[in-house]
Amino acid sequence: MPDAVSAADAGATATIGNPAINISIFGVFVLITLVITFRASRNNASAADYYAAGRNISGTQNGLAIAGDYLSAASFLGIAGAIAVYGYDGFLYSIGFLVAWLVALLLVAELMRNTARYTMADVLAFRMRQGPVRTAAAISTLAVSLFYLLAQMAGAGGLVTLLLGVTGEAAQALTVVLVGALMIVYVLVGGMRGTTYVQIIKASLLIAGALVMTLWVLGKFGFNLSALLGGSVENAVEGRDVLAPGAQYGATGTSKLDFVSLGLALVLGTAGLPHVLMRFYTVPTAKDARRSVVWAIWLIGIFYLFSLVIGYGAGALVGPETILAAPGAVNSAAPLLAFELGGTVLLGIIAGVAFATILAVVAGLTITASASFAHDVYASVIKKGQVSPNGEVRVARITAVVIGAVAIGLGILALQAGLNIAFLVALAFAVAASANLPTILYTLFWKRFTTQGALWSMYGGLIACIVLIVFSPVVSGAPVNPATGLSPSLFQDVDFHWFPLNNPGIVSIPLSFFLGWLGTILSKEKPDLDKNAELEVRSLTGIGAEKAVQH
Repeated sequence: MPDAVSAADAGATATIGNPAINISIFGVFVLITLVITFRASRNNASAADYYAAGRNISGTQNGLAIAGDYLSAASFLGIAGAIAVYGYDGFLYSIGFLVAWLVALLLVAELMRNTARYTMADVLAFRMRQGPVRTAAAISTLAVSLFYLLAQMAGAGGLVTLLLGVTGEAAQALTVVLVGALMIVYVLVGGMRGTTYVQIIKASLLIAGALVMTLWVLGKFGFNLSALLGGSVENAVEGRDVLAPGAQYGATGTSKLDFVSLGLALVLGTAGLPHVLMRFYTVPTAKDARRSVVWAIWLIGIFYLFSLVIGYGAGALVGPETILAAPGAVNSAAPLLAFELGGTVLLGIIAGVAFATILAVVAGLTITASASFAHDVYASVIKKGQVSPNGEVRVARITAVVIGAVAIGLGILALQAGLNIAFLVALAFAVAASANLPTILYTLFWKRFTTQGALWSMYGGLIACIVLIVFSPVVSGAPVNPATGLSPSLFQDVDFHWFPLNNPGIVSIPLSFFLGWLGTILSKEKPDLDKNAELEVRSLTGIGAEKAVQH
């Protein structure tokens, strides 16, 4: 880490741009998205409308919405900052996030769309005992969503803090509360349809904004990529080679192992993210599901190429010391670069896009988590299917408020610790890859898989992943960052960590696969081969995909 900057330099970056202009652009974005959400709410006549947008979103629209859901604050703010500060190692996040889509495309997208109705648990419980499997899937969905929400709320708080010049923990906490309140409004009013439209607009704006910044940065260096990289090298922290691997992962054997663990979580996590899987249920056909993933891969891949230029551009034109000294630390790189390039107006536009990014993603996460509880736990387990669609949607809305409140509290903690939101999202991917993916793959491809195997895999992977995170340097015991005077751990001034890695994927993912196999082998329950045959036909052909999964 770089040496601490002077108080004067830190103060100079406490606010960038004109807060009045920044908040005006924020207001325009929020107003437009709220109007869209309220208009979309007129068509929410049924549970299918609220959960799956009536299953009438086209493949192209859904591809844009998936990109909008996936290109979160971590992609725009966290990765740009990681590249600006660490160079090559920061870009590894982009590679992991992008390659992960091949797993989703080849293994789960079409099959999940053909089999499920509203949630991931519709697939997992298809040939298992409904109650325990749906409950486990809902708990896993809530855990993944909360980790992801934690990152987005921290990013929102850091962004607004930087742009509005608010200081003090109370003011920062208030910004997180306001973001959370907006998120809850989107979900309560618009449902999946409103969320989808917001995500489409947000993805279009984000990619357009990233394109403008990319061309502007390249123009500063005569459209010479070598000159851009050279400028980043000159401005890098002394002794750090930002063009070679090892700046962040590679200093020690532990950090190399941490990188392998991170890579596993990123590549395998996407196919287990409930809010991404839920997007496949909004399209009318399996062909549209495949088309939406192909569109998403292209859009996300192009954006990550832009993020490479933006990150190195921030390193060259702003400098890592200035970035780390600003409110939001690493996450402030993209807004600081926008201000450096185009002054207050470009800063306001880019920050507004980033803010819309966060709102769209948190809305998608919240509706997924609330739908999982209402559909899988309340309607299917507690009420045994004896509940009206309106009653189910009402419970989903109440759950959304509760989840929003919890996310606000955790987001305040993460913001004050100054954690990199790309890294926080990587933890969500680790939970998804550990708790969900092994069970999904076993359910789809192993006919002997049983309820006990599913429960051992989900609960074992989830518990192992969360325990290792709690006792890792992410939560306590990480060395103090001299630039900020704070430890990057969630809790300061305590150290109860014993697991050396920041990301637990290398342990928890194989363990979850093993437990799924072991639970099945040791189970006295005979697999339901008839149901497995029905699942296989349904997943491959889409026959019966519109019907409720009830038995």
